[in-house]
Amino acid sequence: MNEVLLHHGKVLTMEPGQPTADAVLVRDNRIAAVGADAHAQASPQARRIDAGGRTVLPGFIDPHNHLLSTAESLASVDARYPVVRDAADLVAAVAAQAAGTPEGQWIRAFGMDDAKYTRRPTRHLLDEATDRHPVIVYHVSGHQAAVNSAALTWRGIGADVADPRGGRFLRDEAGRLTGMVTDSAMELLLPVAVDIGCHGPNFHTDLPAEHLLGWLSDAAPHYLAAGLTTIADPQVSARELRIYRAARAAGTLPVRTVAMPLSHQLDALSSIGLAGPFGDDWLNLGAMKFYADGTLLGGTAMFSEPYGEHGQFTGSLYWQPDELRSLVERAGRAGWQVAIHTQGDRAMGFAVDAVAAAVRAFGDDARPRIEHCGHPTAEHVRRFADLGVIPVNQPNFLHDSGGDFRRRLGDRAHRLQPMRDEIDAGLRPVLSSDSFVSSFRPMHTVANAVRRRTREGQDIGADQAVTPAEALRAHTIDAAFALRMEDRIGSLRPGKLADVVVLDRDVEAADVEDLSEAGAWLTMLDGGIVHDPGPRDR
Repeated sequence: MNEVLLHHGKVLTMEPGQPTADAVLVRDNRIAAVGADAHAQASPQARRIDAGGRTVLPGFIDPHNHLLSTAESLASVDARYPVVRDAADLVAAVAAQAAGTPEGQWIRAFGMDDAKYTRRPTRHLLDEATDRHPVIVYHVSGHQAAVNSAALTWRGIGADVADPRGGRFLRDEAGRLTGMVTDSAMELLLPVAVDIGCHGPNFHTDLPAEHLLGWLSDAAPHYLAAGLTTIADPQVSARELRIYRAARAAGTLPVRTVAMPLSHQLDALSSIGLAGPFGDDWLNLGAMKFYADGTLLGGTAMFSEPYGEHGQFTGSLYWQPDELRSLVERAGRAGWQVAIHTQGDRAMGFAVDAVAAAVRAFGDDARPRIEHCGHPTAEHVRRFADLGVIPVNQPNFLHDSGGDFRRRLGDRAHRLQPMRDEIDAGLRPVLSSDSFVSSFRPMHTVANAVRRRTREGQDIGADQAVTPAEALRAHTIDAAFALRMEDRIGSLRPGKLADVVVLDRDVEAADVEDLSEAGAWLTMLDGGIVHDPGPRDR
């Protein structure tokens, strides 16, 4: 029998009957007791770890985290701001990678935020970095990419290429390809492992399984040091599921993983009677993922009024409203919890109509999710409450790109991700990262939900801020509810799985400005200590 007593901690259980305690007893892979019962039930052989007054929480749950893609990004060129601040930095970073890469091999970069550049990246600009390698640079949103001329040539894409449904090849005033592509057009750039049609942006690249498994394993210490113990990958195709299953079998899956199948698989899965939840406590199928519109960061979110510095963005839809409603309703009838990527207010109306149809088809306890939930109106929030919608928020965007949102949306930016209104309406909004798009560190997300300030220090919807306690709940027990796993994880209750994080400070006593600096002092997953930088016994 394995026993660990975490004592002298500021334990936040996320359980209403006993919200705080000073100790947690773990026996094998379960929570055995909390508070006075933990002290009383610990055997003489229990390993005793003094938490030193630090905050003790259930392991963080990220219900929208592209785990495998994040693992790929950690092994690729880092183009995130402020590592790469402008187009010249991007060229330098790609050129440095090209210098050590055999000619003809693809060079991939993640996280480009060209809204902050004075010069937009084009294929000709990337040609300056290398003309001997095909290059693809993924935008920070994940919904567009920039490529060099070699990439277009290698894929046989010329000026006469037609825009696919749900995507575009951007062109200059003379009609020439700029090298920037959006949404479903990304599928035509890299060799992809699966054809997803117009069901979303295709970043499911065809890469050797041994590389993907190695990168996934390498991501483990990063996730565990952040206190993450469960994630849901919100865009899983056969490619991701094969890798996750192989990692599960090999014992190298970094964290508990919920796989959310992308909607292009609806008919195939329904034909064999399969719907989530299905699997075990380490790997299971969750909600099915759909796309309504594009992305705020790339200007393809669908709003009722144009936006942008010059009103240049009108947005785009993956499906016409009746098509989306029909698709989502079929999923609900087949027994799927549904999750719809939705950003702009006009697309939100279409998504809510689709959700309503799915809820009627599904029946009780449908738990529909709106991913990103960018700009719901007050009326949308009222409809959310009627339908039991779970808004899946990513307030890191408000910090990372809030200045861009304020410029492009004006006063509308203050309505983005209105968590206060959602909580006041009786909803259970959750926090997530959308990693690889933003930081996967949960305390970054918590801090940004509480502060609601841009990178430049401007307020963005300060009236929609939440308290630290509400934010922590949204990243633990409420996130577990979104995954239909609240009976097993998300709180420190006897009988639940022993996923525990000890943060490196007392976050209740910490200044709000310091919240984002908090990390894991110790992480337990399934009863085992998986992150422990130093001696802990006393």
